[in-house]
Amino acid sequence: MPPRVTAIRPHWAIEGGRISIEGTHFPLDQPRLPDVRVGDLPARVVYASPSSIAVIVPTGILDSGPTTVRIEGVTGETALIEVAAPFATGLHQVDNPVFDRDGNLYVTYSGARGEHVPVSIFRVRANGTRETFSSGIVNPTSMAIDGEGRLYVSSRFEGTVYRVASDGSAEPFATDLGVACGLAFGADGTLFVGDRSGTIFRVDERGHATKFASLPPSVAAFHLAIGPDAAVYVSAPTLAPYDSVYRLDPSGAVTTRYAGFGRPQGLAVGADGTLFVVEALAGASGLYRLPAGGAPELVLAGPGLVGVAFDPHGTLVVCSNDTAYRLPARHGERGS
Repeated sequence: MPPRVTAIRPHWAIEGGRISIEGTHFPLDQPRLPDVRVGDLPARVVYASPSSIAVIVPTGILDSGPTTVRIEGVTGETALIEVAAPFATGLHQVDNPVFDRDGNLYVTYSGARGEHVPVSIFRVRANGTRETFSSGIVNPTSMAIDGEGRLYVSSRFEGTVYRVASDGSAEPFATDLGVACGLAFGADGTLFVGDRSGTIFRVDERGHATKFASLPPSVAAFHLAIGPDAAVYVSAPTLAPYDSVYRLDPSGAVTTRYAGFGRPQGLAVGADGTLFVVEALAGASGLYRLPAGGAPELVLAGPGLVGVAFDPHGTLVVCSNDTAYRLPARHGERGS
């Protein structure tokens, strides 16, 4: 039988991500491995068998969207993956980026502990133009947008959450929040803030904070998202081989949502209520869909990711520490 490709998993990827090409009768009886190309670029083969070839998506793919995958000696129907190409670079992101109502993306330059950087927050227009948006916030860490469209950002150095006006000026909104990391707004306007030392705070509209729940501390950051069940979901990476994603019900009671991720990072919720989790552990890194029942599914392969965001129209952005990658709305999972 002639060789053929039957599937590529996962279907989404960024540069450096590992994808598996599944099929039958791949030609491996030659002195060298077959040449594999993603788009026009050669991809490094890291595993090969007659039914599966794993490759690393090469750097240099500049356009997001459907990209061909071809194996030397394999003809027939063209196989495609969706590649999220670089959208913004020169960042220092430690949690999710956020979209505003107009589709602008906000990203941070967080810097080393206590470092005063020239720009704290950049705004990236839909066409990829990056603008200076806000300065003067030390170690901007996590961001969230309230029901009125206002941007909030935490400073893990100061233990403060700032409210940022449309002109980029910032004022303290809530203070004395420890090592303030993850932010998420509930439907009633309550702001939840994660202190990576082990506390989740609930902050009212006046900026008054009360303790909501306690969790094991994180070596990096707490990452927060609000589910359709009004629960707060939290990832808290440690140095353990596996870490948990926690569920905090509206009373603050803590249960484990899933305990098998390696260094889980940013969280986001899709339009259908499904939770998405970034996993940063080398070898398994990427974006996972975590259904209500069953095991997590890798949906996007990529190394060193820390954050994820969906805009209301379906655009998907994932971030490493220094780069944001975008898949256009016609390809992304619609977000909430």
